[in-house]
Amino acid sequence: MARREGINPDAVYSREEIARLLGVSLSTVKRLISSGQLAASRPAGLRRVFIRGTSVLEMLETTRIHGEHDEE
Repeated sequence: MARREGINPDAVYSREEIARLLGVSLSTVKRLISSGQLAASRPAGLRRVFIRGTSVLEMLETTRIHGEHDEE
């Protein structure tokens, strides 16, 4: 299995970079942003969307599944 690059909490990423880092599609990242699960910024007048590494890590922590298999 290929090792994935880690998410730097201090970095700013594009939607495409986040999709690659998480191993999901760009449309999944767009849905996470639209639903409010993933915080992102779009400065006025720009089409580009910026996502802080801390936003991704917070999303992963707040959506963590707490079950009996967590400790495995």
